[in-house]
Amino acid sequence: MAHTIGGFMRVTDRARLLFGPATRGDTKAPVIHRHDDFELASEQELSSFEVESDSSGHHYAVRREDLWKEEV
Repeated sequence: MAHTIGGFMRVTDRARLLFGPATRGDTKAPVIHRHDDFELASEQELSSFEVESDSSGHHYAVRREDLWKEEV
């Protein structure tokens, strides 16, 4: 196990020398999301779901058009 970790550390040290240290931005700055076509399509598809919870606290998604089937 120590040999494996040592080998991994050598590889990461070489990568750091090649690419430089990892950049760390301002961790307190808000994350900026850029909405592309794929993300907008995903949001539109997910908007057709409603999140429900059962008596045990488990969460699950139900299509909005299927909600009336649960009530019957």
